[in-house]
Amino acid sequence: MCTVTFIPTPDKIILTSNRDEQQRRSQAIPPAVYDLPSGRLLFPKDIDAGGTWIAAHENGNAIVLLNGGWVAHTPQPPYRKSRGLILLDLLDSTMPYQYFSPIKLEGIEPFTAVIWEDGQLYECRWDGTQKYAQQLDASIPHIWSSVTLYGPDIIARRKQWFDNWLSRHRRPFQEDVLHFHQFTGDGDAHNDLLMNRDGKVGTVSVTSLAISPDAMVMRYLDLRQQQTFTQELTIEKIGVGR
Repeated sequence: MCTVTFIPTPDKIILTSNRDEQQRRSQAIPPAVYDLPSGRLLFPKDIDAGGTWIAAHENGNAIVLLNGGWVAHTPQPPYRKSRGLILLDLLDSTMPYQYFSPIKLEGIEPFTAVIWEDGQLYECRWDGTQKYAQQLDASIPHIWSSVTLYGPDIIARRKQWFDNWLSRHRRPFQEDVLHFHQFTGDGDAHNDLLMNRDGKVGTVSVTSLAISPDAMVMRYLDLRQQQTFTQELTIEKIGVGR
């Protein structure tokens, strides 16, 4: 939930997230399909809080979380609710970008949500006091790095790595993106995409979601257990199936 990329290709979009966490945090449950009030959702589950950092809805929408809003903040627990549960609340609304405006976030730790809704890309931020929301250009790639772990200089450096990689991968496959998220950097373990800060905080998983007109395919790399999981969710067209 600390490095995210969005990549449009001719036949799909690929949304990928590196989850950088404290090593003492419990191992997550691999992606599975869960029934929520608005329909079926596909996501890996955080055991500690029950939420997630990336999720897909059978209606074709998706959402991914980054820690922090605009700048690094000092955590002030206890918080009213996990950000990972807020993420599920947004996606379960069926119109997550629209729901971001009325949802109550007082007592919630700052976060950034990248939302794919009805073929459009949005960025929503909560800084602990105010909400910010904007539509982004879904025809071009984007990269985000969590402000809680990476300063402006490192974020800019990672953006340059991304641009350089894109210049060599004009039409990447999901496997190419997963490779980028695992092996990109300059040898600085504290700030490479696959990061490790003295064994205390590190990248514990990589999750990639490929969304095509008919299905969503989620690839999940559990880096602690060195296991790979793949789960698919069929997209239900409006007025068809359900």
